[in-house]
Amino acid sequence: MFWACAQLEPNRTALALHCLALAGYEVYHPRLREERRAFGRKIVRIPSLFPGYCFLLIVSGWWNARWSAGVRRLVMDGEQPARVPDAVISEIRSRERNGFVELPKPRGLVPGTRVRVVSGLLRDQIGLLGALRPHERVLVLLQLLGGQQRVELARSAIEAVE
Repeated sequence: MFWACAQLEPNRTALALHCLALAGYEVYHPRLREERRAFGRKIVRIPSLFPGYCFLLIVSGWWNARWSAGVRRLVMDGEQPARVPDAVISEIRSRERNGFVELPKPRGLVPGTRVRVVSGLLRDQIGLLGALRPHERVLVLLQLLGGQQRVELARSAIEAVE
């Protein structure tokens, strides 16, 4: 009994997961929960942690998995499927919260960080974070009206720029 990895056909992930489950395999397809803003609205996406791949627990035979609908191939190690260590699967599962994998957060905002305004009248302006204020407010320094201006905004109205 070991974990293996299957490469899935593009746009057929749901079919592949369903057919593998029907064939009797335990399938593990870790997913993320991403929030972002577009046009001032919050959008939630649920992409795969490993797009185009899933893990499956092989108990006896692996040929049925290889020929399941939606499966392009199994990741092989010679003539046998490559084994994914149990520790890798356990580590991924240990990071799950409410069914979604939580990746480590990037470092928080600190004064001096380049930020972009993502909502409001100043949308798409780039500036420097001047200070963090109480009540989820921030002070941002923007180049406006021929000079550097201090603008106080909601914390949710900015995002860090790489």
